[in-house]
Amino acid sequence: MPSFRIPGLVAALAIANMASADVTSVAPGGFVVEHEQIVRADRALVWDAAIADIGQWWNSAHTVAGDASRLSIDARPMGCFCETLPGDDGVVHLVVTSVSRGVMLRLTGGLGPLGLMGATGNMTWEFFDTEAGTRVKLMYAVGGYREGGFESIAGPVDSVLGEALSLLRAYVEAKSGNPDSD
Repeated sequence: MPSFRIPGLVAALAIANMASADVTSVAPGGFVVEHEQIVRADRALVWDAAIADIGQWWNSAHTVAGDASRLSIDARPMGCFCETLPGDDGVVHLVVTSVSRGVMLRLTGGLGPLGLMGATGNMTWEFFDTEAGTRVKLMYAVGGYREGGFESIAGPVDSVLGEALSLLRAYVEAKSGNPDSD
């Protein structure tokens, strides 16, 4: 049986930046994180990259196999944000629960190690037209049981998702010929 990196996912979350202004709410039973980025590209391009190209921009350190190219999102109700593993193995990270193409994608479940903790959540990606391109808003509301509460994990989850949104922005802008100038 192949060696998977579940402990690596937990460690990556544990050592990520704990302080973030984007944790909008945290309590013993859950937390909410929110991120927004302006991506200098057309909304259709940003949507397509977020969904179809996730394996190109997601950080491989935040996968079970250590290889983001194994990630995929099937953007239809009951579709899967999945990771294929060697052989016929795999991981369902989240399940698609709502889709409005080009506008909103909602996924439900416990991303990464949250699924091992008795936690679940709703992750919503929203895409808005702006003069500068596309505003992408990512919100993840998590609740459930975690011994000791969620205060210590909210920051690391926030950091992983903030990084993901920044990586999406950089990927799309490079692909569309609008490299980040920040």
